[in-house]
Amino acid sequence: MKKTTHTPIRFWAVLLWLLLWQGVSMRLDLPVLLPSPLEALQSLASMALTTDFYQTIAWSTLRIFGGFFAACAVASILAIPAYCFRPVREFLAPVVACIKTVPVASFIILALVWLRSSQLSFFISFLMVFPPVYLGVMTGIGQTDKKLLEMARVFRVPIWRQIRYLYLSAIAPHFRSAVSLGLGLCWKAGIAAEVIGLPDGSMGERLYMAKVYFMTPELFAWTVVIVAVSMLFEKLFLRLTDWFLRKAGGSRAD
Repeated sequence: MKKTTHTPIRFWAVLLWLLLWQGVSMRLDLPVLLPSPLEALQSLASMALTTDFYQTIAWSTLRIFGGFFAACAVASILAIPAYCFRPVREFLAPVVACIKTVPVASFIILALVWLRSSQLSFFISFLMVFPPVYLGVMTGIGQTDKKLLEMARVFRVPIWRQIRYLYLSAIAPHFRSAVSLGLGLCWKAGIAAEVIGLPDGSMGERLYMAKVYFMTPELFAWTVVIVAVSMLFEKLFLRLTDWFLRKAGGSRAD
């Protein structure tokens, strides 16, 4: 029922926005300021005929989502001792608060002092994903049913079964929400880091060069690619997450 209800709305909404874009572009009649959807599509099609186009997408995707996966792993591991031991939690609290409040641009500029530009998008993506996953996993652990845990201890249920059927079920919805948020954050922050750091062969560099040389259709084409790759990866990763949680005994958070 949901698909039947939402799909036509999304289609017509996209169509109306494209028509509005086309109308404003025709009214301005200045492709350097606002190219038409067709001009952006033509630019995208011409780029898609080159191998450099796919190498650029792969370059940025590997680094940005590499930071995402690293942050998920590190945050999930650190959340366990942080929940169990107050000194660990208090030790990490200033770092998490700092990452949540300091502007992304400040981190990018500081990171350029310490890292090569090719490492920048990985590092910034890691920073953006760490706080939501860390806090989400800690919240999930804290909401595990205490009565069920006590019953498991009384009946001497093995710890791995407790983790699989009790802790994972409690953590699953919070983890899924956190990674859904983190996917959007890491992609936007990672591309912003590339635009500032300008590593060779990245999508951020292509965006910047298109802006410098007033290749506005190409600028719009790369923007479409960035949105498409981000949405595709998010859907694939969340589907894999749901499948893993079902197999492992967790529950999906709709």
